Amino acid sequence: MESVFEIIAEPNRRAILSLLVSSQQSVGEIERQLRMPQPTVSKHLRVLREAGFVESTVDAQRRLYRLRPAPFQEVDAWLAQFRRFWSVHVDALERHLDRMDQSPPTKRKTKEKTTRPKPRT
Repeated sequence: MESVFEIIAEPNRRAILSLLVSSQQSVGEIERQLRMPQPTVSKHLRVLREAGFVESTVDAQRRLYRLRPAPFQEVDAWLAQFRRFWSVHVDALERHLDRMDQSPPTKRKTKEKTTRPKPRT
């Protein structure tokens, strides 16, 4: 079994997951939006389903795929230990932007164009 990170590292799988964030989709809808052949979409959906990232339901002639939250919660929990590394930078950026909003706008000084007389020859 592939690790969670090997599964989501594959660009086509990430594209499929990104589509499923907004709504459930059929294989045909995923094919059209990502311009991937049906066998490729099906292969990636099978990997995602076996890893627990997606689940499917049958609706008449279509199989609809949607995300399952549990694996994403596990990834989020693992990433929590690393958040302090980027949250410090995000907090500093937020403070900087707040200071910029509070400071009065500065006027740019423009140099006046001076004309010098041409030297006589």
